Amino acid sequence: MKKEYCGLFGVYGHPEAARMTYFGLYAMQHRGQESAGIVTWDGEKIREQKGMGLVADVFNERHIGRELKGDIAMGHIRYSTTGASLLRNAQPFLVRHGDLRLAVAHNGNLVNTKTLREELEAQGSIFQTTMDTEVFVHLIIRHLHDNPIEEAVRLACRRIKGAYSMLIMANDKLIAVKDPNGFRPLAIGRLGDNYVLASETCAFDLIEAEYLRPLSPGEMVVIEDGKMHSMQMFEELQPKKQCIFELIYFARPDSYVFGEVVYERRKEMGKVLAREAPVDADLVMPFPDSGNYAAIGYSQESGLPLELAMIRNHYVGRTFIQPTQGMRDFSVRVKLNPVKSMIQGKRIIIVEDSIVRGTTIRTRVKKLRELGAREIHMRVSCPPIKHPCFYGIDFSSKGELIAANHSVEDIARFLGLDSLHYLTIPGLLSAVSRENEYCLACFDGNYPVKVEDSAGKMCLEDNGGRPGIIKEYC
Repeated sequence: MKKEYCGLFGVYGHPEAARMTYFGLYAMQHRGQESAGIVTWDGEKIREQKGMGLVADVFNERHIGRELKGDIAMGHIRYSTTGASLLRNAQPFLVRHGDLRLAVAHNGNLVNTKTLREELEAQGSIFQTTMDTEVFVHLIIRHLHDNPIEEAVRLACRRIKGAYSMLIMANDKLIAVKDPNGFRPLAIGRLGDNYVLASETCAFDLIEAEYLRPLSPGEMVVIEDGKMHSMQMFEELQPKKQCIFELIYFARPDSYVFGEVVYERRKEMGKVLAREAPVDADLVMPFPDSGNYAAIGYSQESGLPLELAMIRNHYVGRTFIQPTQGMRDFSVRVKLNPVKSMIQGKRIIIVEDSIVRGTTIRTRVKKLRELGAREIHMRVSCPPIKHPCFYGIDFSSKGELIAANHSVEDIARFLGLDSLHYLTIPGLLSAVSRENEYCLACFDGNYPVKVEDSAGKMCLEDNGGRPGIIKEYC
């Protein structure tokens, strides 16, 4: 399925800052399973620990309890959106410049990376990674000579384009920034007298921190000496274009994202779906866990019983997070198992959150047919995904998006369904609180920030001995 995202967590002034960061990242593990990293400031230097894999695999008590000293910390969990899945691309990205120790962690994707990198290389910059985050770090350093760190960050942000929520540790300062359209979530909280920052509020819940507010688009927050200061980095405000896929799929249902309760929005999407496409059936069921909350809404609105007729093996990771197709296919076989007695002879409505390629769903529908389902109808709680995302969700190229190349009727036949209905764009927008504040580019192709022709996940990887574009991603 789709892959994406990163998770950010930061804390200022806590005596066990590394431990709080570990817990915060653990709560957001769903946002990325490729790599994890934590950096701390001990008053003299930045300490770091990074590795490939899950949070619990990368860190142990030696790291958290003894090595990652300091009361300022920030961490990152990654799924690559620009740059390959390699340890050198793990974050936070750490550099030393004179007396300044600088670490940057990034959620999102820049769309002018290749142009900026070529410009910087022509001016003598040397790059160690293939991440767009490193381009941002070089821009900060370029502006440091005549400016304090806050102004250098602001000037760097005015050069980059695309989606970014970032945490920046600059010696004893913790800085958070958000792009002018507000694509990616980032929230501020308090833990006693200390400030915390996280991509999702579920991280605050685990450490019992108080949620204060989300960062505003274009905002910079600087935490220093226990105090927080805020400024707007851009002279002209841009329209909000928050990623609606956070609410549809990606964020944990117990989080607040963009000021919305994710659980409630997903349930409302299911209710709207039931009004748009009712069908006479015996039961409503989700493919857990992604379809659960929309299925609750569909059941409540339609009056049909909700049955959890697919049982998930919770020891198998999210299918879409696996980096290779072969691993995805294996996950499909072991992840879900149907309750046979609930399937045989029944007319079933499956509620799913999205269809990208369709291969996973086709396998599951085939299994239901083999178990004797009489009718299988599918209702999808988002519109057809027809366009790639360049702002942080690693959707496939347009050629691999099933809805970009086939009609709904053709997709239904391919999947083996009796009927298929996607939530309409007006229906989706009616299920959220502020309908004009979301990016819908993956549905309608209207990209709010112009995308370079060379934009793509692998745009900085080597191609025939030189930086170039892997066409599959462009």
